[in-house]
Amino acid sequence: MIYAAISIFAVAYILMLVFSKYRPYIALGTALIFIITGMLPLEKIMDAIDFNVLLMIAGTMGIVALFIESRMPELLADLIMEKVPNVKWAAIAMALFAGIISAFVDNVATVLMIAPVALEICKKLKTSPVPFIIAIAVSSNLQGAATLVGDTTAIMLGSALNMSFMDFFWYKGRPGMFLAVEFGAVVSAIILASLFRKEKAPIPKAQERTKVNDYIPSILLLGMIVLLIAASFIPNKPDIANGLICCGLLLAGLVYNFAKKKNVSAITTPLKEIDLETIGLLFGLFLMIGGIAEQGVIDAAAGLLAKMGGGNIFVLYTVIVWASVLISAFIDNIPYVATMIPLIAGLASVLNIDPTVLYFGLLSGATLGGNCTPIGASANITGIGILRKEGYTVKNSDFFKIGIPFTMAAIIPAYIYLWIMYGI
Repeated sequence: MIYAAISIFAVAYILMLVFSKYRPYIALGTALIFIITGMLPLEKIMDAIDFNVLLMIAGTMGIVALFIESRMPELLADLIMEKVPNVKWAAIAMALFAGIISAFVDNVATVLMIAPVALEICKKLKTSPVPFIIAIAVSSNLQGAATLVGDTTAIMLGSALNMSFMDFFWYKGRPGMFLAVEFGAVVSAIILASLFRKEKAPIPKAQERTKVNDYIPSILLLGMIVLLIAASFIPNKPDIANGLICCGLLLAGLVYNFAKKKNVSAITTPLKEIDLETIGLLFGLFLMIGGIAEQGVIDAAAGLLAKMGGGNIFVLYTVIVWASVLISAFIDNIPYVATMIPLIAGLASVLNIDPTVLYFGLLSGATLGGNCTPIGASANITGIGILRKEGYTVKNSDFFKIGIPFTMAAIIPAYIYLWIMYGI
């Protein structure tokens, strides 16, 4: 059944890349095939679905709808436009801003928070928001590996190695993962400047700043950031803790909005802004990945990587980094990282080596690899979903033009740095 699972999965991904408008239906249809054929047993369906991510996306989308209605994104857009000279620097500023936020908040939540600001800037400039949103998504994915709380994969690795928050900054007497990511961020920012080099249109200065009509949605968003960071330090918390935080704050926002406006639309309008197609796509992908994991595809891929490395630590490190980039471009990095962490521990025991460089190589490759394709990371899917709701079609070429050079610019410095710092 393993070859059948690989074939079905591969065909589905090709179809999703070719027919981008129908990705949710292709993913859900493929998931149904895995279930009907028994490749994903009924008792494993619930385990395959990451409800924490789905709830977090839904809750954040609703809060962001209230945030947009308050006109705060317009004010932030005005403030950014006052500080940058042209469109190129506006795009770079937004990407860097998203990266800073994403180092402490989940990538998807970051995209949902920053995208409305970028959309407002593009409306004022009368330019396409497609490259802006793509740059925001890939930048948020990059910084997700910078801290313990930046991404699910970082949380998983930190838990496996019993790392504290500060260990990502300084580990075993040397600068840690944070600096590796920031080296990549500097080079990737140069790449973004090159990609946007022709966008030299000056930024028109607003006569007056937009006036915000309600600060409560902004408080809810800031509260969400604080609570998500705080929750990362709580041991043995529920798996859906982040999702409950986002949905709980959305519920509070809806109650407040209803009390303020005293009509049903105060509740229904924000709820309509929850992108069911994006949620449906992720739902289908979770089930698809659960199916191939159940059939041993991920285990087989991890085993192949180990054999390719042999007994040479540098070769093994190189294989893990670049294979992780390739694999994570097409499948969710969470089950892959979950499989590779114990495998690396076993390799370290057999070879009697310090596995730190292998673990960090895994984290950097698996986190950044998702930037290569439109469906390689949840943040990418979310960003494209936002653009679709605004009436914009994102071609694969649009994404590859930014995502691939950005990935190479980010991963190569990290690859070199990690080996020098922990491999030699």
